[in-house]
Formats: sequence, structure tokens, C-alpha cells
Amino acid sequence: MVYINTCICVILFMMLSYLFVKTYQLSGYQPRLFLKSVIEFNLAFGDKNKLHFTKRLIRFLLVMFVIMCGLFFVVNFYIKNIYLKVFDVLLIFLCLPLLIILTHYIILPIEILIKKHFISKSSRKLKKKKIIKIGITGSYGKTSTKNILTALLEKNFKVCATPKNYNTEMGLSKTILNDLDDHDVFIAEMGARHCGDIKILAKMVEPDYGIITTIGPQHLETFKTLEAIEKTKFELAEGLKEDGIMVFNGDSKSTRKLFLEFKGEKYLACDKNGYAYADNITIDESGSQFDLFLNGTKLRVRTKLLGKCNIDNIVTASALAHIMGITCQDIVSALRSLEPAKHRLELLKNNYCTIIDDSYNCNVVGSKEALEVLAKFKGKKIVITPGIVEMGESQSQANFKLGTMIADVADYLIIMNNVNKNEILSGAISHNFSRDKIFFAETRKKQKEILEKLTSKDCVVLFENDLPDNYK
Repeated sequence: MVYINTCICVILFMMLSYLFVKTYQLSGYQPRLFLKSVIEFNLAFGDKNKLHFTKRLIRFLLVMFVIMCGLFFVVNFYIKNIYLKVFDVLLIFLCLPLLIILTHYIILPIEILIKKHFISKSSRKLKKKKIIKIGITGSYGKTSTKNILTALLEKNFKVCATPKNYNTEMGLSKTILNDLDDHDVFIAEMGARHCGDIKILAKMVEPDYGIITTIGPQHLETFKTLEAIEKTKFELAEGLKEDGIMVFNGDSKSTRKLFLEFKGEKYLACDKNGYAYADNITIDESGSQFDLFLNGTKLRVRTKLLGKCNIDNIVTASALAHIMGITCQDIVSALRSLEPAKHRLELLKNNYCTIIDDSYNCNVVGSKEALEVLAKFKGKKIVITPGIVEMGESQSQANFKLGTMIADVADYLIIMNNVNKNEILSGAISHNFSRDKIFFAETRKKQKEILEKLTSKDCVVLFENDLPDNYK
């Protein structure tokens, strides 16, 4: 009977732990962020993000299963009083978040060893290959710049780039071990949430070339200050090979500051006094046109990509491609056939309305850019957004500002989730946005119902950002 009761309790609690485990995974396996979500009751309700049964998670669940078996066996074997037994079971449930954190630290040494093994293995593979290695980091535009640079270099090279937003040690390791073959160039997107993260990635890759895109107040919840972000991004420049070459996006004040600090061979983009810049920019519903200046040569460029941020990404990527030997003609040809990255100012048209999908964007600069693009469209304009997160103490101010910008452009606003609800609402109303044109939707089903009532022929809908389930 003891074993049967133990099995029932363990199975029940493994099922009940689903929300907590999902929140833990969405928190990036970081105990502090997980505990913060639990305290604020921002658990992973809903089905926007599924629980991914990765090898790491399976190891975690096995250890947690063993701990639960031990706890419930002790309760069922040693405690005979039924009321005390029920009390202990309830107490274990209430301590479930602490049990998850305990499991995390028990398995942490194993995870560190596994990570070191894969990093070491992928680093050895890279060192054995005669291959050009490029690192790309920054607060915004990393993925877009990587995709553009890949398209430009494919004119002359066989390129392997980290897919999607794979920008961590394990993401890079997975790409190197599984995808890198007889390629000429490896492009590594490098992301960071803490000081030292880029240093680890740079040491792992040892890049020949580096790009630092726009730097801004992203992930302030973990970095705390803009200076910490700048220092972390500069770790790429410090981690270059001795004769490495850096390209900096000069449109960013912080990136320009790093350009001045770097003592090696360097090039400035997005600046009229630099190596590459854009001028005479026109943006409409079909894309963008501009003059691209590369080392003094003027090129007329047409692209399907929308927004000035994307033009800056094009200029920065073109600068490095040109430095690496790609001809001006090939650059213009590649830019003409560029397709927008999925969910990043991606234009989707049908016979009824136009959708601007910017759901992978989650920053102040990108949101401003998306609204500027929306303003260039004709017809009724609808914005759907949950706002901006991971901004630390400046999050309220950022979302209030977002509300004011939406009010200046849109006809209707649908606010998703509750996390930034009041700030966006207040910002919109402060700019005389009519309250009866603002709607709230906590689920996608509700969002769809509202949208069906608001949409009409030739309207334009902007999906600005999307949040994981642990943001309500």
C-alpha cells in the first residue's frame, strides 16, 4: 500500500508541476527569474509556448522524479496519521517551486560538464577547419544583420550561419557540430544577458571579423545599466584574432563609443563620414529604396525590407561583405532579392487586409521603427501589442512612451496581456487616443474576436511583439 500511495502521489505531482516546469524553462533555466515569476504569479498559463522536452529538461525531470519518490515514500512509510499525512502532502505541493530550484542546483554540475564538453568539442572542430569566422552581436538587429550578410556572402562563399536566433554557447555548439561541413564562412550570432557572455562565445569561435550592431537598453533586468551592456558587447572586439577586423553601426551612440575605443582595424557604417552609409531613403508599402555608399561608390538599392533599422542592418552587412571582396554589383543584386526575416517587419498581404508581422521584436527602437512603417500605409490602422519587457526600472516609462507613439499613428489598439496594460493605456490616452478604440485581450481567442469586429477591407494590422506564457 505504501508503494501504491507513493506512485499515485508522484504521478499526481508530476502532472501538477507542469506549469512550474514550463515557467522554469521559459525563464531560461534561471532560478532567480523563475522564482520572480512564481512570486508575481506570472506562471506559464496558456498554450502560446509549449513545453519542449529537450535532453536537458528530460534530465531535470528524471532527477525531480527521484526526489519526489523519496519524499512521498518517507511520508507514506513513516507517517501513519492520515491528517498529518495530508498536511505533509499539501506542504510538499506548496514547496514545489523550491523543489524545482533544489533540482536545478543538484543537476547543475552535470549541466556545466555537458556544456563544457560540447563547447570544447565544437571549438576543436572549428580550429581544425580553414574557415573564415564572423561574430555578430549588439542589442538590436543581430539576426537580421546575420541573415543579410549570409545572403551577400553566398555570392562568393559557401556560408554556414547559426539558424534563427541560436546565439548561446549551446546554440553555437549545435550549429558547429551538426551543420558545419565544407563551408568557407561561419557566421555566429552572439547574444548575452549577463556580463561575460560574449567573452565566452568569442573565445569559443575566435572570429576573424566582427560586427557590433545597434546597442540600447535591452535586457536591463539582468544587465542593470547601459554601461554594462556596452562592456559586454565590446567583448566581441576584444575576442577577435590579433589581425581581426571590426565593423560598427555608427547610427548607435553606444556603438560609436565602442568604435572609438577599439584600437584594431575598424570600419564605421551608417555614418556619412564612415565606410558605408545610406542616403535619399524612401520607404513605402512595397519596400525601401536608397542610395548606398560603399567606400565612396554610390549604388542605387531597392529592397523588399521595411524600416530604417533594416536599412541600417543592410548598410552594416554590406560594409563587411565589401571589405571581404564582394563586388558592388553582386551586393545590389543580392539586396534586390532579399526576403524579410520571419516575424521581423514581415509584410503579409491578402485580398482583404495587410498584416505587418513584427512579433519577434521586443525593444524600444524596433517598436518605434515599426510604427513609423505603419504610418506610411493608407487605410484603417490597428496595432496589437503586449508592450515591451525586460526593461528593469525603465519598463513603465518605455511602455507609456509606446502608448503615446501608438496614439499618434493607429486608429485602434488591442493590448494583450496584463503586464504592461496600464502603462500603454495611460500613454495612449495622454495623446488624446479615444478610450473606446482601446481593447484588451488576455487570450488569442479574445484577440481574434476583437480583430474580426474591427477589420475592414484594406485595413493594416501591426502585430508588435509577442510574449511567452509566463507574462500574463
